[in-house]
Amino acid sequence: MISGFESIQLTTIILIVVAGFAAGWVDAVVGGGGLLQLPALLLVPGIAPVQALATNKMGSIFGTATSAATYYRRVGPDLRTAVPMAVIALAGSFGGASLAATLPAGVFKPIIVVALVAVALFTALKPSVGELTALRHEGHRHYVVACLIGAVIGFYDGLIGPGTGSFLVIALVSAMGYAFLEASAKAKIVNMATNAGALLFFLPHGSILWGIGLVLGAANMAGGYLGARTAVQQGSKFVRVVFLVVVTALIVKLGYDVWQENFA
Repeated sequence: MISGFESIQLTTIILIVVAGFAAGWVDAVVGGGGLLQLPALLLVPGIAPVQALATNKMGSIFGTATSAATYYRRVGPDLRTAVPMAVIALAGSFGGASLAATLPAGVFKPIIVVALVAVALFTALKPSVGELTALRHEGHRHYVVACLIGAVIGFYDGLIGPGTGSFLVIALVSAMGYAFLEASAKAKIVNMATNAGALLFFLPHGSILWGIGLVLGAANMAGGYLGARTAVQQGSKFVRVVFLVVVTALIVKLGYDVWQENFA
């Protein structure tokens, strides 16, 4: 069992803790905490990309579990929708993680950047969307749409990952008609499942740096708890603003990656 602390400096540990806390807060509000957490993990000397991905998932599941529990107590999201969606997403995430071992993520990044730009424009140009819950589907159709969202975004999380929470939130808002706050509450339950699905794949391969993962998990829990409480107190308008900031950051980060990989 590898802890990850064998050759790491104290300053790097501090950066990982700070990044884990900030990532937990961002993930709890709208998702996208991997933007902060993954780069911090890559500072660990000798860490392989698969180890960074696996350890990131381990840290994140602590944060998403904490924020999901906090949202459940304070918002009370409908578990009849969230639980089936989460189960399907877990299976999708496992499948995506399996494919990630053989397929380069760079293949999908240009498509993701275009999708994020469309999401940002949709959210910015329709300020009334997500203010109140007005469900678009009823009966079985509601659950079918929810499970399709869970399957697609769960697969994406296992395969690539950045922005999973943000994609879940906007899908729940735009395709299903939830308010931003309620969408974020459900997204945390589903995101916890996608993290678990990816971990089920990574665990047998010995890719997790356990010591760093546990420290990251503790920081993520603290950030997730505070982030969920902040979102509940501030409401859907606050979540929408943070969502736009995070999506813009994702566009810049992934757009830069695409430029470096194809044109630099």
